[in-house]
Amino acid sequence: MKNSIISTRCMLGLLKLIEQERRGETIDRSLVKSLIRMLIDLHLYKVDFEQLFLQSTEELYRNEGRQLIQTLELSQYLSHIERRLWEEQSRINNYIDQSTKLQLIHIVENNLITSHVKQMLSKNFDALISENRFASVALMYDLLARVGPGGINGLREAFGNYIKITGRALVIDPEKDDKLVDDLLDFKEKLDRFLHECFHDNEKFSNILKDSFEYFINQRANKPAELIAKAVDARLRTGNKEASEEELEKILDRLLILFRFIHGKDVFEAFYKKDLAKRLLVGKSASVDAEKSMLLKLKQECGNVFTSKLEGMFKDMELSKDIMTAFDQYMHGRGSPGNIGMSVYVLTMGFWPTYPTVSAVLPPEFCRLQEIFTSFYLSKHTGRKLQWQYTLDHCLLKGWLKQKTAKEFHVSLYQALVLLLFNQHQELAYSDIQEQTKIPAIELQRTVLSLACGKIRLLNKKPLTKEINPDDRFTLNTLFDHKLIRIKINQVQLKETPEENNSTTQRVVQDRHYQIDAAIVRIMKTRKTLSHIQLISEVFSQLKFPIPTSMVKTRIESLLEREYMKRSTDSANIYEYIA
Repeated sequence: MKNSIISTRCMLGLLKLIEQERRGETIDRSLVKSLIRMLIDLHLYKVDFEQLFLQSTEELYRNEGRQLIQTLELSQYLSHIERRLWEEQSRINNYIDQSTKLQLIHIVENNLITSHVKQMLSKNFDALISENRFASVALMYDLLARVGPGGINGLREAFGNYIKITGRALVIDPEKDDKLVDDLLDFKEKLDRFLHECFHDNEKFSNILKDSFEYFINQRANKPAELIAKAVDARLRTGNKEASEEELEKILDRLLILFRFIHGKDVFEAFYKKDLAKRLLVGKSASVDAEKSMLLKLKQECGNVFTSKLEGMFKDMELSKDIMTAFDQYMHGRGSPGNIGMSVYVLTMGFWPTYPTVSAVLPPEFCRLQEIFTSFYLSKHTGRKLQWQYTLDHCLLKGWLKQKTAKEFHVSLYQALVLLLFNQHQELAYSDIQEQTKIPAIELQRTVLSLACGKIRLLNKKPLTKEINPDDRFTLNTLFDHKLIRIKINQVQLKETPEENNSTTQRVVQDRHYQIDAAIVRIMKTRKTLSHIQLISEVFSQLKFPIPTSMVKTRIESLLEREYMKRSTDSANIYEYIA
């Protein structure tokens, strides 16, 4: 082919055939293959064909990329890139020489992928994640992985931003609190699926998932920790009967993953301990095995110090069984006052939540039985002091509301005290009940409402409203009937009130104040003299819970006022320890 005209026509004809095929037309591939083989044999492939072929390819995909990134949806554009890469690979396999492969594929990747990475990531990438488009996201990852670290790094950053923005919207909205934990579990499961199916468990993607999840879940202080603790409580109660032991373990493991992300683990501990106490003392725990399994998980996660008080609670429950066995033997043959039985839990004050000291007027038989037990216990454990707590007490009452039909009612102590009044009275005003029982006003309101306005109504109330007034009057519901012999009345001790939750949170805040004070004093005692900035930095390094700088400054001022330390006479920003 020394004749340049013939050579040019031959090359243009070849390029036109390839262009037609790229437009979707069918061509005679065997003819193209024969012509290219001829060019190779004549040593004209590199000189006359390859350069023109690559130039035309570059122009095609440059224009195509610019146009389609604007007009196609992201998933459609990704599919188009995949198809084009497959087509060019097919050409290489069928008629283009293998020596051209790297340059050809690079042109496609550069013009359809590399040049448009930013546009691809900003073009509804979040929608692909939100709509669970796993295939499209996996394809995007594979395509960006072809063009070097820049594309993958951009994808990883976009994935992290999506997690932060979407997760934060879940966490900061108080109206979503009821479903927050379930939503977080679903969100984490979804992200894990993307990590596995789309990003092939890439370690860097795994790390950004963890970092982003930790970032957004701590955008709202304390509340996620509280709600996760309550979710664990809900699963560990007997109400979770739909789950087998194996399923329950899996649910607890998933909740523990959420627990790992929260900074305020002391808030979780406070609510978990309060709810554990209720489960143990009111008998609402799903199983001791499930409880101890969760305790072991927390111990492995946070260490012995975190779970020492929780383990102490279980130990108290075991010791209480032994004490009651000895007490039953002590009472054998002596006769119980009023022919009633009593079971007592002896709790170590430092292990259990702090309960307010409340009083109530107990029946004489109750009081006598208390005195007998106190005398029995102190005779074996000298130097100890017993303080009776009624907050979580519960009773089993036998009652005859209909003639000859006895029922057993599982109720709280306060509910029992109210019901027992109707052994002597046919009708009582609310003010009379309050006067005769001395139950605190808030507790009495909850108690009376549970008996008169709940699903199981043992009392009739006039008028039948959801509000309690001193003049409201109550009578025993003598028409009450139920198919069961033993009936559980709605136990008001298990219902959380906003006041209880606030009180628990405030105790955590107060505990943090003590820990900050101790850390500051410990640091100053060691260093003797320290600048303000250095002191704050060391406090942050020692404490494991999140605290604002303003709180540390407040505690420093408090310690200055209490003369644990003083400002240096040379500089107000230098502190000196006072021995």
